[in-house]
Amino acid sequence: MSDLRSVLLLCWRDTGHPQGGGSETYLQRIGGQLAASGIDVRLRTARYAGAPRREVIDGVRIRRAGGRYSVYVLALLAMAAARLRRATPDVVIDTQNGLPFLARLVYGRRVVVLVHHCHREQWPVAGPVLGRLGWFVESRLSPFVNRCNQYVTVSLASARDLVALGVDNARIALVGNGLDEAPAQTLSGPRAAAPRVVVLSRLVPHKQIEDALEAVAVLRSRIPGLHLDIVGDGWWRRRLVDHVRRLDMSDAVTFHGHVDDVTKHHVLQGSWVQLLPSRKEGWGLAVVEAAQHKVPTIGYRSSGGLSDSIVDGVTGILVDGHAELVDRLEQLLCDPVLREQLGAKAQARSGEFSWAQSADAMRTVLEAVQAGTLVSGLV
Repeated sequence: MSDLRSVLLLCWRDTGHPQGGGSETYLQRIGGQLAASGIDVRLRTARYAGAPRREVIDGVRIRRAGGRYSVYVLALLAMAAARLRRATPDVVIDTQNGLPFLARLVYGRRVVVLVHHCHREQWPVAGPVLGRLGWFVESRLSPFVNRCNQYVTVSLASARDLVALGVDNARIALVGNGLDEAPAQTLSGPRAAAPRVVVLSRLVPHKQIEDALEAVAVLRSRIPGLHLDIVGDGWWRRRLVDHVRRLDMSDAVTFHGHVDDVTKHHVLQGSWVQLLPSRKEGWGLAVVEAAQHKVPTIGYRSSGGLSDSIVDGVTGILVDGHAELVDRLEQLLCDPVLREQLGAKAQARSGEFSWAQSADAMRTVLEAVQAGTLVSGLV
């Protein structure tokens, strides 16, 4: 019987943050499952407008302090203070969204480094100075500081990226994503009569939503009534709205913003195809969320993680460039038989994922770290 009693989660955002996404959902859902099993689970994260400093969600005790960068400093100071008080957790999950919290400096080998994907392609957006500094921390400093620690990631592609940064493969465990069940009332609604394409994503540069906009701009003259629904929000939204105006297609695009779960699934249920033109994905939770509604996804093979969440030619389509993305989108929109075949297989595969299963795998890793051992491969 394990004596794992307490876990500290560190993440720059939580699921309520306006820019929260799949990686935050992953941590919250697994944390909630661990809490339900009797473990004391706490999360340190950043504050945002309207959020209380302390809150309990699904049994996870959340403490918010700091902003985009100061959250790392304040969390490290809080960990050091807790160490002095001897109020230390059994294991810490340090979520590295580009930048780690460097919990290793306080808690040593009892730290698991959670990496959804590497950020090499994203750092330039931060500017020449911060971009170089961020990539140095992610690619050099963090692998050195955490050279003896356990890593967890969500896809084979992300594991390969970590190995390329010098992380020993024997210290990398794969704990896959789970899936929330779609609200029952959203599963029986009709498909839209006119063709609708959906993008479920945070609105940030590396998601390359411009590629989806331009694909629809090309096809709308050939496919009458074609419409694009964009579900999600983020600091890049203004740029995307301006891009829609430049393409003269405001009547063909709806920005839904950050919506509740029922609304999100209603939009998915009405959609024909999902586009995920991300430059980089750790896995792609949106793929299986859409799959619940028999909606196949088209994404870039080069994104990495989508090669795990999409079974190419079976549950969706992987493409190698924008021209191919446009061609395959047109094919799916115009071929109801192929679309139905891919959607049905995607839906069947979505039934393989659960957060309980993911939490069990994560608990196996945490118990190993607590015992002073390492785990590698698929858990």
